[in-house]
Amino acid sequence: MTQGRTVAVGAALERIGFLGPEGTFTEEALLGQADLARAEPVAFATLVEVLEAVRLGEVDAGFVPLENAIEGTVRDILDSLIFDFDLRIQREVVLDIHLHLMARPGTTLEEVTRVASIPVASAQCRTFLQESLPNATMLATASTAEAARLLGAGDPILVAQPTAAIAPRLAAELYGLDILAEAVEDHPDNQTRFVVVTNRGIPAPTGHDRTSIACFQRTDRPGSLYEILGQFAARNINLSKLESRPTKKALGDYCFIIDFDGHIANPVVADCLRDLRANLAGMKFLGSYPAAGEAGEAIRQKVDNAQREAADWVSGLLEELDGD
Repeated sequence: MTQGRTVAVGAALERIGFLGPEGTFTEEALLGQADLARAEPVAFATLVEVLEAVRLGEVDAGFVPLENAIEGTVRDILDSLIFDFDLRIQREVVLDIHLHLMARPGTTLEEVTRVASIPVASAQCRTFLQESLPNATMLATASTAEAARLLGAGDPILVAQPTAAIAPRLAAELYGLDILAEAVEDHPDNQTRFVVVTNRGIPAPTGHDRTSIACFQRTDRPGSLYEILGQFAARNINLSKLESRPTKKALGDYCFIIDFDGHIANPVVADCLRDLRANLAGMKFLGSYPAAGEAGEAIRQKVDNAQREAADWVSGLLEELDGD
């Protein structure tokens, strides 16, 4: 499992919202962050409810999935952050995802006629479902853990026919289900990227950071995207993600969501954002925050060492100044 370095999110958090119920991948990723795990976890039925609770101050922060290696962006979250909420990303966490097919004790794989899960998880198991349960009906639930919870609780709709759930292993343990098939995801390297969001604040730069923005064009014309990307190329800023989303104003009207290496505290990044903002119809700053990844800590340490060595070098030169 790969996770970003634990970095404090301002003052100590007392309550943090996540997509419930207990047993979701979101909760697993959340509990993997030592400082966040000390806060009271508050489960919500939907992802948008998590963001709304942050906006209203019902929780100090929200912990939500933003992107999956197989299915791509979690559009409900991305669109909500762009169009509906003014929140700041404080941190990203990357979690290895393994999905398991589970059912009530005594149910066999051959008996299963329906499979329940959140649609994004079911979509990540297409090959297994087509090969092992080609005639099974898919039932949509609000989360993987919700499918397991309802099945374990004997929900009349789910137990009316032999039904299985696709969910994390933790959910099987919590809700008394047997695992019929392990790791049924199509791709063994599947990962999900989660983010911590708060009402305001930007974490201090760490030396290995990411910045996320949304860019709105004045007009859709030849070269408009090139002009945006040229601002980054001219400054040798690496883009890690570029995605377009409809603005919901008119057919064919799109904005661009860009993730790139660096922090707004860096003068080069700040200059880039300044030029973009001056030439675009609008730009939304989603956050500058520590980047996740196995190499993150090593990169930060390398930057810290380089900065210390540079400071020592300058200090040594200053000692040579003629006192007269």
